[in-house]
Amino acid sequence: MSIIERPLARSDPSYRYQATEGLIVRLLASFSELVRLGAAYDRAPCYPEQSMAILIETGAQAHFAPPESGGAMFRDALEENTSLFDVLRIVGRSDLSLGRLFEGHINAMKLFGWFGTSVQKHALYDRLQKGALYGVWATEPPPGVEIHRGKSGRILEGRKMFASGAGGLNFAIITARTPEGEVQLISVPGNVGKRADTSRWLVRGMRSTMSGTYDVSGFEPGNQDYLGKPGDYAIEPRFTAGAWRFLAVQLGGIEALLAETRTNMSDNARSDPLQRQKFGEAVASARTAYLWVREAARRAAEESVDAPSVVRMARGVVERSALDVMELSARIVGTRSAFDDQRIDKIIRDLGLYLRQAGPDQARDQAAIAWLDHDAWGDGDLLW
Repeated sequence: MSIIERPLARSDPSYRYQATEGLIVRLLASFSELVRLGAAYDRAPCYPEQSMAILIETGAQAHFAPPESGGAMFRDALEENTSLFDVLRIVGRSDLSLGRLFEGHINAMKLFGWFGTSVQKHALYDRLQKGALYGVWATEPPPGVEIHRGKSGRILEGRKMFASGAGGLNFAIITARTPEGEVQLISVPGNVGKRADTSRWLVRGMRSTMSGTYDVSGFEPGNQDYLGKPGDYAIEPRFTAGAWRFLAVQLGGIEALLAETRTNMSDNARSDPLQRQKFGEAVASARTAYLWVREAARRAAEESVDAPSVVRMARGVVERSALDVMELSARIVGTRSAFDDQRIDKIIRDLGLYLRQAGPDQARDQAAIAWLDHDAWGDGDLLW
């Protein structure tokens, strides 16, 4: 029996390596189908149930859950982030809408890992075994979601907005304000159709994220639904540095666009030095984003004090790289890149919207403020 066939203990380093490698092999085997489904859901937007089912079948849904919930046992946070970096990129390459939903599920798994009790983690195991998928919904219109004291206990009032997967995901971890004014994480059902309204999600990209509103008014969460203590959600550096995960998905989109551009380059374009120059610039932009996001994942794993600054700077780098590759791709491929049935067109539309997530200009500005104060790169290589 070869080492690949030999059963291993979950604590064995070879088990961890094989588990992630196996997941990547399965995702790559499903890649073409995920691309096909992504195009279909783009043409007729709805919650991408079949694509999400593939993530469950490949094992991606549970792989990064807490070990007590059936997830892989990584040696440390760096090993986990290194594996997650590759998986998020692959999913993002296949379909950015799917990548956005999957990244939200991963965020929920991280919150369970950090703040969940033993009982909650074992309950999560049961739910994941049944195919449950999660999201994290924090954005809300005023006055936001509030926890009130009712006659029979605590009750929620309010709704979330830009809730990706609203009405499709089985559960969502939401933020809610306590009577004392603190922010509490609470798990709620996310697939109650009458509470979801995606009718206004009429966008040119990221269509199948179905990011609508979701009304949680009337929910009466039990003690088992409260995750962590009030204030845990915004603990730094995890809160800001965790943005590296959606950057990895966006990076996957950039990589997909670069690959599609190369595939669609005509013989004339390949023999034209000016077009080759553009392609070289696109390669450099994509790999620049790769290096920054990989470094951001490492710094987030270390939870260093300057990890948020590195991740914020990486956001600006990824945005610039994406915009450059989008422009270069259109210039290289020409009019064909704008046709509805072209994958290049879909990726450009998806990236164009995805890059607007969560105030990129403010993030870059906060990074610059940190670097003006001191060289936030650190790592034994200070310039000032």
